[in-house]
Amino acid sequence: MATAPKFLVELPIFSGPFKLLAELVLDQKVDVCDVPVARITDAFLARGAAELESWTLEEATWFLAVCAVMLELKVGRLLPGPEPDTEEELLGGASPDLVYARSIELAAFRRLASVLAERIAEAALMSPRTAGPPPELLHLYPDVMAKVTPEALRDAMASLFVPSRFVDLSHVTPIRFTLSDAMATVRERLAQTPHSSVRDLVSDCEERLEVVVRFLALLELYREGQVELRQAKVFGEIKVRWRGGRAA
Repeated sequence: MATAPKFLVELPIFSGPFKLLAELVLDQKVDVCDVPVARITDAFLARGAAELESWTLEEATWFLAVCAVMLELKVGRLLPGPEPDTEEELLGGASPDLVYARSIELAAFRRLASVLAERIAEAALMSPRTAGPPPELLHLYPDVMAKVTPEALRDAMASLFVPSRFVDLSHVTPIRFTLSDAMATVRERLAQTPHSSVRDLVSDCEERLEVVVRFLALLELYREGQVELRQAKVFGEIKVRWRGGRAA
C-alpha cells in the first residue's frame, strides 16, 4: 500500500515504518507480545488528528485491519483458551495457529499482488508486432509458394470433391432390438393380460438376442415397480403380474 509506509513508529524493539513492523510480525520475525498495539494506535490517531487532510480512508482501513490481526495474535498468546475438541471448533475459534496461518497467507497474497502489479505495468509498455519482417531480412525467409504450381493447386482442389471411400461395416452387429421397444411391448401385453409368465412374454422372439433384451426389459419394469415377479422353486417358471395400470 502506498500510504502505509508514511506512518513511522518508535519502539524499544523497532524503529521505522509501521508497514515493515507489520510484515515482521506476520512473518514471525518479531514477537507480537512485544508490540504495544495500544501505543501505536494512539500515535496513529494523534497523527490523523494533526494531518486530517492527508489521512486517507485506505490508510486507516489498512491500519485497523493490521492492528486487529495483532490484537488477535496477542489474545491467543497471552490468554490461551481451552483446547478444542474437534477440528470444527478449532476452525470456528480464534486459535493462535489459525490466526498465524491466515496472516501468513495474507502476507503471501500481498507480496504476490505487488509482483503482479509490476508485471502488469511492464506488459502495458509492450505491444505485439503486427507487421511482417523488415525488408532487409526478407531474403532470409523461405518462399512458401516456391514449390506450388497451378497443377498442384488443381489436384488439391480436385481431391476435395472426391467422395469418401466406402467403409465396410458388415462386421458390426446392427442394433435390431432396443430396450425401450421391448419395455413397450411388455407393457402392452401385460396391460391386456395382467397375469403371465416370462415364457409367454418371450414366446414370439425369433432370436436369442431378442429374448435377452425382452428379459432385460422385464427386469427394468420390475425395478420401476410396474410388475411383480414370483418363482415357486429354483429354475422354475417365473410368474409375472402387472401393477402399472393400462398401457398408454
